[in-house]
Amino acid sequence: MVEGIPEIDQDLCTGCNSCTLECPTGAVGIVNGKAVIINPENCQYCTDCERVCPAGAIKCPFDIVLVAKQS
Repeated sequence: MVEGIPEIDQDLCTGCNSCTLECPTGAVGIVNGKAVIINPENCQYCTDCERVCPAGAIKCPFDIVLVAKQS
């Protein structure tokens, strides 16, 4: 596992392509009928892939923290 990118459970993945269509940066692709992170450097941690996965195969184990800009 690479820290800070979505984890994809290959046993649960059905290869439906929902995540690849939703990913705005092309970080997710289908290889041998399963979703994989093919461009981890492109992942923007938007969690769209996790949200659209109908099989629940994608988990984003990282926290997104919003910090208010101080003026």
